[in-house]
Amino acid sequence: MSILVWIELFDGKASHNGWEVMGKGREVADALGTELAALVIGDGVGDVVAEVQGYGPDKVFVADGADFGAYRVAAYSAATKAAIAAAGATVVLTSASIRGRELSAVVASDMDAGLAPDVIDLGVAEGKLTGIRSIFSGNILADVSFTSGVQFASVRPRSFPTPDAGAASGEVVALSVDVSGVGEQVLEVRAADSSEVSLTDANIIVSGGRGVQKDPEAGFELVADLADVLGAAVGASRAAVDAGFIPYKHQVGQTGKTVKPDLYIAAGISGAIQHLAGMGNSKIIVAINKDGEAPIFEKANYGIVDDLFTVLPALTEEFKKRLGK
Repeated sequence: MSILVWIELFDGKASHNGWEVMGKGREVADALGTELAALVIGDGVGDVVAEVQGYGPDKVFVADGADFGAYRVAAYSAATKAAIAAAGATVVLTSASIRGRELSAVVASDMDAGLAPDVIDLGVAEGKLTGIRSIFSGNILADVSFTSGVQFASVRPRSFPTPDAGAASGEVVALSVDVSGVGEQVLEVRAADSSEVSLTDANIIVSGGRGVQKDPEAGFELVADLADVLGAAVGASRAAVDAGFIPYKHQVGQTGKTVKPDLYIAAGISGAIQHLAGMGNSKIIVAINKDGEAPIFEKANYGIVDDLFTVLPALTEEFKKRLGK
């Protein structure tokens, strides 16, 4: 019996979401009186394994090799099932990233096990894992319990604090995984623009919404200009994405990315509950909207009732002066 946490990698580096899940996984393991194990899958992952050991696992299971260099769900699910068997895991946790949701669903289905997707909290009751899910655009919190022997949950990013790394601990266990029968192949990987700041990792986000509609291209250029000066990521509301103003990868909200930056600037965003579900836990929210009755102002720490086409250039110039850019 143990808790198994999958550590997701991007470009050979661990996602910070894994550390959040590790921290909560340790709490659950202690409550159940069992071990915490981590799972690392990739090619040439020695440095990542050493980093994982700093977050307090009792064991680190490793599937390392060229077969795991690119994410393939069939190969990764085989490695995950091998780790579950080796660890005797009764609880399996992943981040609720795109890959984490897919991997947890595939493995849970293969094992005929219960899965709580996109949970915002985890606990223990009567020796079993419990979870809390935010549903109906955040209007209802649902308690989830399990009846299966192995219990799976994917954790919404930014739901838990990131623990501090400590001294390395935990036995490293190499897994032997046969993926010869996996037909799925990765033919090409096209790198995204590396100059863009990742939404989920950003400390500052500047987002645009339907308010740019009189000139969408110019409006999002203004959003990007301010983001560039602040070293921020560019976000968007679903309305802006659905209108074709900006690609989906920038979407924040219930059907986009969940973020928790130190500063979130919402320009021309009304504040629909679906958008608030994805950014409502930001430390500071600044709203810019011509409509003083827009719901976003109820959530904002600071509000500017004015046209974003006037406000954003003024903010950009002022920050340039103050930041010496």
